Amino acid sequence: MAMSNTKNTQESQDSQKAQESQKSRTSTDRQAADNRPSPMEVLRQARGQLAELTGMEAESVSSFEKTEDGWALEVEVLELERVPDTMSLMASYQVELDSEGQLTGYRRVRRYERGRSDARRPGGR
Repeated sequence: MAMSNTKNTQESQDSQKAQESQKSRTSTDRQAADNRPSPMEVLRQARGQLAELTGMEAESVSSFEKTEDGWALEVEVLELERVPDTMSLMASYQVELDSEGQLTGYRRVRRYERGRSDARRPGGR
């Protein structure tokens, strides 16, 4: 009888250790998820980092998506202020960030006057 009791006690301890290990893994996974920036934090970081690098303030973000490596955004900035304001030169920048929200690259993809709309594509509506 004592042998059976010892066996049950060992099984109970093993089960408890397994549950604690599972809790520890879940907690670690949760902490890793908590350390990742939210989409709004990523947007703020991207705008701030681009402004620091280019000296131009971001006016808006026209596209934003999660990628395999992090995030990709298209940011609109005022490149050259003119009077009237509709003649000011704007630019769109493609901005890439890693999964932690750190800028890894950017490039200007187009320039345009603030008052101009995008040209219609042939066959487009």
